[in-house]
Amino acid sequence: MPRGSSRDRTFLERLPLPERAVVADALRTETVGGIVLLAAAVAAMVWANTPLKSSYETVRDFHFGIPALGLDLSVAHWTADGLLAIFFFVAGAELKRELVVGELRDPKTATVPVVAALSGMAVPALLYGIVAVFRGGTWNGWAVPMATDIAFALGVLAVIATHLSSALRAFLLTLAVVDDLGAIIVIALFYTSAINLAALVGAVTGLGPFFYLHNRRRLHGWYWYIPLALVIWGLTYASGVHATVAGVAMGLLLRVAKDHEPDHRPAEYIAHLARPLSAGVAVPLFALFAAGVGLSGGTLATMVTGPEQLGVALGLFVGKALGVFGGTYLAIRFTRARLGPDLALADVFALAVLTGIGFTVSLLIGELAYPDPAEQEHIKAAVLLGSLASALAATILLRLRNNHYRRLYEAEAAGDTANSGSGRFQVQ
Repeated sequence: MPRGSSRDRTFLERLPLPERAVVADALRTETVGGIVLLAAAVAAMVWANTPLKSSYETVRDFHFGIPALGLDLSVAHWTADGLLAIFFFVAGAELKRELVVGELRDPKTATVPVVAALSGMAVPALLYGIVAVFRGGTWNGWAVPMATDIAFALGVLAVIATHLSSALRAFLLTLAVVDDLGAIIVIALFYTSAINLAALVGAVTGLGPFFYLHNRRRLHGWYWYIPLALVIWGLTYASGVHATVAGVAMGLLLRVAKDHEPDHRPAEYIAHLARPLSAGVAVPLFALFAAGVGLSGGTLATMVTGPEQLGVALGLFVGKALGVFGGTYLAIRFTRARLGPDLALADVFALAVLTGIGFTVSLLIGELAYPDPAEQEHIKAAVLLGSLASALAATILLRLRNNHYRRLYEAEAAGDTANSGSGRFQVQ
């Protein structure tokens, strides 16, 4: 039988090139990426709430690495500090593109999504503080409800938006880029306990050769950059700054100007290559070992009755919606910025509710804000509940808006058909 046929295929062997290309392209779509992430989160919840719970904890807490270099980390920490650096590298590359040739290059165009994103970070943090402090809690988790999970949000939008304007997706993407940048700054500034200055200087120094090889020499071989990236990542981790910041920094250094090939921008191309690894491996594995909330002490609802947990859940579900929509309204009310002609405020409100899906980065900040495992469990439960409520509410609202535009489209199509028929009758 010929090589590669279904009968002699080894289980989990490397896929042939055409099949690998199909899988990679699928992982670049928001719908598939969101489904993979959702599947990993569901698997974590099931694994952590069955008789196999002990095996989940054993795998999650298993340590490996290079102790001599201070890299003896658990599997959960490797996924959070290591694999998520790939996710933030892609985010950094996308931010660089938006700043140079995308929506953020023009202040007039960028005003509305930037103000919406900033307001969408400030209001949830403030609402968290009000709820938590009023109920006798602390400000520790103020940053947890600030972030939007773009994979989940775009996945929901892609499934529903059969007749919604493509401008809605562009608005969400631009908002998410600013949102990611805000999360990165928060992690770097507020969740760094102690700085190892020598290691930090080494990491920053390592960015110099990265910039020189990519932007000056324009070398393309991965073998130049992967070893250098690992050194930069290791020094960043040793410095005390969260290691994912290294991924963002390298992504921001990528060149956006076109190469010799027409329409070839290195930042876009490299992000295109890295996205399947980010969406198909890095983020799902992080979710698998971060979302395993044990429910032996009660349901998700009963686990978020504490002040901090309630603040996180309401911050995501209510704060993000109020912040994004309020920021958008204020921007178009008091500046010269305007919504695109294909967008209405009702569309923006539905999208604002969708931004309350704060899964990946919210879970990461929750782990940084609450080192105690017991507190982490409850904060994770709050993130899951707030994100789930936002996803369900946004699905309903977006479906209503989609049906509205579908009816308008069908009425317009019917009118065009009637006019066309009338025209033919007159000619005859």
